[in-house]
Amino acid sequence: MRVLGLDPGLRRTGWGVIDLTDTRLRHIADGVVCSDDSLSLAERLVQLHDGLRAVVAAFVPDAAAVEETFVNRNPESTLKLGQARGIALLVPAQAGIAVGEYAPTRIKQAVVGTGRAAKEQVGMMVRTLLPGCLVESPDAADALAVAICHAHHLTTRSRLDQAVRR
Repeated sequence: MRVLGLDPGLRRTGWGVIDLTDTRLRHIADGVVCSDDSLSLAERLVQLHDGLRAVVAAFVPDAAAVEETFVNRNPESTLKLGQARGIALLVPAQAGIAVGEYAPTRIKQAVVGTGRAAKEQVGMMVRTLLPGCLVESPDAADALAVAICHAHHLTTRSRLDQAVRR
């Protein structure tokens, strides 16, 4: 199963693609979709939309997951982040892909083992869990962490479904 993880942001939306085979994870690709600060909000959202559509078209994921928005002290920043997150939810859904959503603490818990892990710890564990992965962007590392978290949840759900059928 191919899983797309998304770490939404208006300036930089990180994305990561992994393959899940049984319980094994394999890094496929990662990157960042950027928007141009000099454009209007609507134009920037179009840039994110088009960039994420290209990622979905290129890697054809079977499942996707998006990090939930946390509330900033600045309500305007929170609103803009929410709009970028809306695009991150919309693009896979338009492609017929089921989209999971996870809180940042749940993602960190799944990848590092603690919900209060630092970004550096998340990046290090992503590289450990995905051998050969040379993630350079923290946004892409966070997106891969989202994908790993979703893969773990999909595996658990599959095992529970199998147990119920027995």
